[in-house]
Order: sequence, then C-alpha cells, then structure tokens
Amino acid sequence: MKHLLTFYFLFIFLSGYGQTLRPREAGIIIGVLPAGKMNAITDVDGVRVGHVTRIDGSDIRTGVTAVIPHSDNVFKHKVPAAIYIGNGFGKLAGYSQVEELGLIETPIILTNTLSVAEASNALITYTLEQPANKDVRSVNPVVGETNDGYLNDIRGRHITEQDVLKAIETASAGIIPEGNIGAGTGTVCFGFKGGIGTASRKLPESLGGYTVGVLVQTNFGGVLVINGAPVGVELSKYAFKNMIESVDGSCMIVVATDAPITSRNLKRLAKRTLLGMGKTGGIASNGSGDYVIAFSTHESLRESYQSESNMTGDRELRNDQMSPLFMAAIEATEEAIINSLFAAETMRGFQGRVIEELPVQKVLDILKKYNRIND
Repeated sequence: MKHLLTFYFLFIFLSGYGQTLRPREAGIIIGVLPAGKMNAITDVDGVRVGHVTRIDGSDIRTGVTAVIPHSDNVFKHKVPAAIYIGNGFGKLAGYSQVEELGLIETPIILTNTLSVAEASNALITYTLEQPANKDVRSVNPVVGETNDGYLNDIRGRHITEQDVLKAIETASAGIIPEGNIGAGTGTVCFGFKGGIGTASRKLPESLGGYTVGVLVQTNFGGVLVINGAPVGVELSKYAFKNMIESVDGSCMIVVATDAPITSRNLKRLAKRTLLGMGKTGGIASNGSGDYVIAFSTHESLRESYQSESNMTGDRELRNDQMSPLFMAAIEATEEAIINSLFAAETMRGFQGRVIEELPVQKVLDILKKYNRIND
C-alpha cells in the first residue's frame, strides 16, 4: 500500500528528482573568486552533510538535512559559531546559547517547521548516547527550518527521530546532492521548486587560502535575478505581479569556514550572506524566516568540554583581514541559491498541488540575451 510505504533516499540522485546541470557547468559564473573543488560546503575540510528524504504517497514531501562540523565528538569539541537573524519569522532552536557562548555543540539539523521539536529531541538522543558523553546533562540542539506545508502534509508531522539520526549517521564529506532532497524536498523558491543548494569559494594564498562553504534550504520569494539578469521579470513570474503571488517562506543558510575566526567575526560573516540572497532577488518578506548559522572548523579555536587549562583558543584573524571572507560568503550564497533552483524538479504533492521546476533552457536564453553567460 503506497500510503504505508516510505522511501528513504540517502545521498543519491533519484530518477525524476534532480536536474543534473549545475549553473557553473552551463557557463553561469557567479562572482570572481574561484570555487572549491566540489563547489560545496564540504570543501571545508571535515564538514559532512547527510540527507533523509521522505516521499510517501501523494501528500508527504519533506525531509532532514544534517550538517556536521567535524568528525570528532562535537559536544566534547565545540566549534566557534554565530547565528544571524535576517528576518525572524521562524522557529530556529538553540539560538540563545549560541548567541551567549559563541559555540555550537551538536550537528546542525534542517527540517520543516513543525518537526523542529522532533529534530531537537533526536539531537539530544544522539549526544547522550555517545559513550564519551555519559555524564552530560545539558544539550543545546541547533535546528533550523522552513515551512514546506504547500507541498507537504506538514500537520502530519511525519519526520521521526530515526530520520534525523539516519541523516547524521550517513553524512558524507563528498559531493552533495541538491534540489528535491532532505530538508529541501517540499520547498518553493521564487514560485518555482526550491530545495537544497550548496557552493564554496577558495581564497588565493595571498588572501589567506581559506575556504568558505555555504549550504542553503531555499523556500522564499521575491523577483528572481540570476547573475544580474532579471529572470523573474522575463519569465513574468515574480512577487506581487498580480497581488496574489506569495513571497513568504524562509531561507536557512549554513556557512562553514576553516578561517581562524570566533563568534564575533562569524556573525559579521553570517550577515554578508544576506547580501548574496539579495542578489538573487530575495526580499526577506514579513513572513520569511531568514537565519544564518556560521561556524569555523579551525582546530585551535575549538573549545573542549573539560580542560585542565583556564585559557581557550588561539590567535584569530584580524578584523582587517575579513573582507575577502565576506566576499566569498556573498558569492557562495548567491550561487548556492541558484544551484538549488537548477537542481530541483517539478513536484506534485499535498492535495494534488504542483510546483514547476525552473525552466532552465529559457533561463539560459535569458542570460544569453543579457550577456550574463559564458558560452
């Protein structure tokens, strides 16, 4: 019976889900900084990403995406981190402790709005069950969300603790599937099918040689712009065109870097990603939950749960060395959002609703018209 059968798609592209052409492969070069080898958040050494996708019957279209900062016990070796709120119409869990202490102590989970509690519970279970954490009595789970209720039966709350644990357990440092997968399964972006997207930038050695990687869960609206071309206008599909198109939604942005920076400059870095979102035409509407979670993997800045030393960390990057990282974060965010749109495919979901994929060939033609594509 199809309504009893749940498919778990872990780190694979599915037939009918996931266009294979990435914008960069089509000649759409966003920004001026070079991308990392995989053009993904996993270009930051040690970062792993896992997906669990829930597609069941005609109404369940949701999932989980896990971002793990490093391969050690994250609770025992916390990473410097910051969270920036662009527009706070959201339900991100774990914000206050990260804001206060500047550290993240669990994997980062992305899912749908009404599954934040279940995902938080799963992160607590994950942390407590690690043998080295047998004396732990407090856990600050970090869970972000967007509302996939247009295509998904969100009130059914179909994400389970096992889904979250599976996403963590199967996380990989390799190439990341994008589009209709994990937490991006049921999302909508600029009126087209949204999803998971990722990108990275690798600074030249003269600017420090650091890597900045971004992963997005796109579920927001506005007037789509791709590499400077007014795609939404050309396609006659954009916010408020007929006063009925919704721009509400959310965008979760996760930023990883190997640069030696702590929470203060990580928050400055996180802020810049919203410039990248703005370059795609996003407007951070009243009903949009736009959150950025940023962390550094630099080993000298990790904080041990227990230590004989009264001091922590090492020297960090000077303020006047941050601008190249800011630029990298802007470019990687812009490209990650566009990657999510190119990868996503048309989906039918809750109550028979259909969201069409971005018409890639039409987009390429528009970009050629505006000389925004390299042949």
